[in-house]
Amino acid sequence: MEVTVHVPTGPRRVGVLGSAERNLKMLREALGLNITARDSTVSLRGEHASVSIARRVLERLGEASGEKTTFTRQQVLDLISDESVAEERLGRVGPGEPLDDPTVPAQPLSDWDGRLAVFASGRPVRPKTANQMAYIESIRDHDLVFCVGPAGTGKTYLAVAAAVHLLKTDRCRKLILVRPAVEAGEKLGYLPGDLQAKVNPYLRPLLDALHDMMDFGTIQRFMASDVIEVVPLAYMRGRTLNGAVIILDEAQNTTRGQMKMFLTRLGQGSKMIVTGDTTQIDLPDPRESGLIDAARRFSRVPGIGFAQLEKSDVVRHPIVQRIIEAYGDDDAKARGVSD
Repeated sequence: MEVTVHVPTGPRRVGVLGSAERNLKMLREALGLNITARDSTVSLRGEHASVSIARRVLERLGEASGEKTTFTRQQVLDLISDESVAEERLGRVGPGEPLDDPTVPAQPLSDWDGRLAVFASGRPVRPKTANQMAYIESIRDHDLVFCVGPAGTGKTYLAVAAAVHLLKTDRCRKLILVRPAVEAGEKLGYLPGDLQAKVNPYLRPLLDALHDMMDFGTIQRFMASDVIEVVPLAYMRGRTLNGAVIILDEAQNTTRGQMKMFLTRLGQGSKMIVTGDTTQIDLPDPRESGLIDAARRFSRVPGIGFAQLEKSDVVRHPIVQRIIEAYGDDDAKARGVSD
């Protein structure tokens, strides 16, 4: 499909296209389009949905340029994300039906094709390997998913991306990020500050992934209104979580009792994603790992998804994969456990 969009000239043109046509570059990267800009026109070529999204983004930028409003890089990415969500909804909501309901998600959790309307550093977040794709599909198809794999395979990152997508598309009302507060082989002793200051070092990896995909102001606003929670595992007891996506990271460091407590928090209209690496258990007795126990108990239970990521799925610096290969199974053998 090819569409020509008219854009203003002069200073307003820069407001639409961005400095050095930065906004067009983001549209190319995010939507995979062929984009050509001339004096007062922009030609868009690509898939129908992507062209429609880009056209609406340019139109909104054009309207804002008339009001002398400038958009930051993150705001342009949010526009692309908003229009991607709107495109996904087209044809799925009947005439006169509301898009938003204060009590339930506007879109059913099952009504999702697995694509993510999430961007990091101007690029869409996408699974890069077959195993990662299977992981996202398992999240789409199951209310409870376990993902096991070595460091750097995207276990946590893709889980957070899927959760942010479901939150943005109104398929859930709340995002809860959970981690056990277990030290990695070091005794840090007393930590100063209030509760948030004490647990922040343990929860930092989850926040890092979140900050890649959402701007700081939105995260702060969502955390203030309890739309996003980042909490230690110990504070999950006694809760029932409805209409939420709950991610348990570093699950290999939960005990059997903690894992049972966490899994029984699952409420109506919610999804749980449990991630961990069974070669990096920091418990005094690795045989007590709740992740290993859960994998054994639930491997044949219908309705529960399992994803296994391998060394070949590492997406960090290339040397990380070589590091994992060099260590091999030594850690698992030393602890008396195996994947």
